[in-house]
Amino acid sequence: MIDPVDVRAAWKPVMRLWWRFKRPMTLGVRVIAADEQGRVALIRHSYAHGWHLPGGGVERGETAIEAAGREAAEEAGVHAETLSLFGVYSNHASYRGDHVIVFRADSWRAVDPLEGFEIAERGWFSPAGLPDDVTNGTRRRLEEAFAGREVSPHW
Repeated sequence: MIDPVDVRAAWKPVMRLWWRFKRPMTLGVRVIAADEQGRVALIRHSYAHGWHLPGGGVERGETAIEAAGREAAEEAGVHAETLSLFGVYSNHASYRGDHVIVFRADSWRAVDPLEGFEIAERGWFSPAGLPDDVTNGTRRRLEEAFAGREVSPHW
């Protein structure tokens, strides 16, 4: 049987090339959500390495804040009742036209996340005790949010 994770990983370079022609500029969103103990929600995708803040692409006809709310609920089970803008970042290291908007979930309630192949694992982590394989961009955003690191315009 073919592993769906392997199939998605194989198609990733092809999809990125298609996106460059179809979408000369891309816009993504991420959400920082902390629970009562101060732990933050992180997800691990089935098709990409490392732990990330929940988030994804802004779809046609959708605002960035709508996308952030949708992605947080689908990926992490976080239904954001209020979101505030945390930062806007260029992600030119991944793709020259890529930008990421990070929101903070000021108040939220737990919901059932969307089940499927996209999310391999979900977890709640102390900002001081992140997993070793948390992505660099995620680590920097959490240091900005919780450890007083200066906010950078670059992902």
